[in-house]
Amino acid sequence: MKETKPIYAIGHRNPDTDSICSAIGYAHLKQALGENVVAARAGKVNAETKYALEYFKVEQPLLITDLYPRVKDITLNCKLVVRQHDTLRHLGEVMRGNDLKSVPVTDSQGNLVGIVTVSDLAKRYFQELGMQNLADMRVRYRDIIRATDSKVLVSGDEGDTIKGNIRIAAGSLKTIQEVIKENDIVLIGDRHDEAFIDCLNQGIACLVVTGNGRIPADIIEEAERRHMFVLSTPYDTYTAARLINQCVPIRRIMHENPVCFKPLDLLSDIKGTMDSTNYRNYPVVENGRLMGLVSRDALMLPERERVILVDHNERGQAVEGIEEAKILEIIDHHRLGGIQTSEPIYTHQEPVGCTATIVANMHWHRDVDIPTAIAGLLLSAILSDTVLFKSPTCTEYDKKTAQKLADIAGVDINEYGLAMLKAGSGIGDMTPAEIVKNDMKEFNIGDYRITVSQISVMDPKEVLDIEDDLIKAMGAVCEKNGYDMSLVMVTDIIEEGTYLLYAGSPKTLIGEAFKQDASGTHVYLPGVMSRKKQIIPPLSEAVKRLPTQ
Repeated sequence: MKETKPIYAIGHRNPDTDSICSAIGYAHLKQALGENVVAARAGKVNAETKYALEYFKVEQPLLITDLYPRVKDITLNCKLVVRQHDTLRHLGEVMRGNDLKSVPVTDSQGNLVGIVTVSDLAKRYFQELGMQNLADMRVRYRDIIRATDSKVLVSGDEGDTIKGNIRIAAGSLKTIQEVIKENDIVLIGDRHDEAFIDCLNQGIACLVVTGNGRIPADIIEEAERRHMFVLSTPYDTYTAARLINQCVPIRRIMHENPVCFKPLDLLSDIKGTMDSTNYRNYPVVENGRLMGLVSRDALMLPERERVILVDHNERGQAVEGIEEAKILEIIDHHRLGGIQTSEPIYTHQEPVGCTATIVANMHWHRDVDIPTAIAGLLLSAILSDTVLFKSPTCTEYDKKTAQKLADIAGVDINEYGLAMLKAGSGIGDMTPAEIVKNDMKEFNIGDYRITVSQISVMDPKEVLDIEDDLIKAMGAVCEKNGYDMSLVMVTDIIEEGTYLLYAGSPKTLIGEAFKQDASGTHVYLPGVMSRKKQIIPPLSEAVKRLPTQ
């Protein structure tokens, strides 16, 4: 059986504080309403968000780098396995009792060593043309005892392996003497005492009396003196012989080094292997350990990941592989960006400064209490997105919600907000590439694919001092991913303005949008703090005025 997978509440790539904290807050709401929703993130946590998480003692959400279906998504728990030294009879009982077509084979440590199928067992059955030579197959006496349901009349070391062949004491005494050799296992029915004596005199290792036949007392005494086994089975000689043939260890017929997959293998990558090998089931292993089985039938209709998009609704901003997932809900405060779904879904979007404002009020509208830590994180998201209420995106609704959350969290808005913004304002040991990707979002502006990143700082000089390196990193992002332009907003929290760095083309788009000379690599935009309200709208309007190329 495969466990039901959770629903992931997940923010956009290169997540900011709102993306992380709103995912945590919304997962809490859904859990309180009885749904199995887990908070997730699509990228690295930045310094500001890390400060908030550590301040309120909340762990980082689960990292999900993509939603492409993988082997782990269709893996069945494998509770039934057999050991390589188990017998074919045990294998048959397991398969018949559980209606299995194939069973993984492991060693004593649980490591996968092979797989055996019902066709392997059938092939073995049809190959039984006579008594099998068990001498080189490491069959143990205990295996014969169990297979034949024998009563042990004279015991030896049951863990010893058989050194001779299996013989049937049939025909004349002369025939018995010619056929039976030293160390053999002899099956004998209700015969004259001479037959028993002749068998013992040949130096046999074990006497199996079939059909619960009579065993003379002197034979028992002689067997004890010779330190040999004497067994009594209720089965007739023919049946006992067949059962002993089934004492062969499974390793003798299993497929060694079977085709295996790893839990994180992409389904798209294993399809070709399945098509070429055409087995019914394939083991799933990790570091040699058996994790389960994957059926070729499950590959036809894999269960898709179920997700709730938080703080975004555009495909270009979503986690990789979003097209392979099933989107259940969207909770956001941005413009509609064109994600398509196969069926109607629940969406909640409001023109407010932060997704966390929506999430907090959804708690209260549904009479769900917000714990102190969750309230603190939702407050952190609002203070971050509105830059302590300085952003033009901020509404009175955001402010009232923030104050209510601050009361629950037990913090002073200004004191905590400044400390959090300061924690995330420096570039620290961030590389130019990391700065360029900080809170990066992708937009389609007319016919152009553009990324806009943002970093808020107390002192923009520390960023501008490495402008040349940043422009190179921005150019690399464009070249690698096929973007037309890369923009980075260096927002001055104190002066409430933004240095907009840009690489790629057309630079005339920047000049037209902000009515400035864009021949360099940056422009200063006083009073600009919001990407959503003060960067994207002017760019969207300016592209309409550019001459057609």
